[in-house]
Amino acid sequence: MTYLIDAWLDRPHPYLRILDRHTGAVCVSLDGDALEELREQGDLDLQELSISEPCVLKEQVRNLFLFSYARALRP
Repeated sequence: MTYLIDAWLDRPHPYLRILDRHTGAVCVSLDGDALEELREQGDLDLQELSISEPCVLKEQVRNLFLFSYARALRP
């Protein structure tokens, strides 16, 4: 399965989505609060999102999935 990172981080209301490249379905959607939390934890490096090395992007997507699932499990 391949993914596409759709990130608009320089807007008044930033967001980041991970889309299934083949279907366009949204797999992960993070808003400004979640993105700020990720930055504070050091789990979101904006420079890494612009790197085209597959191993770096794969790790970033993995971390975003894990964060999204962990956040969904919070009470």
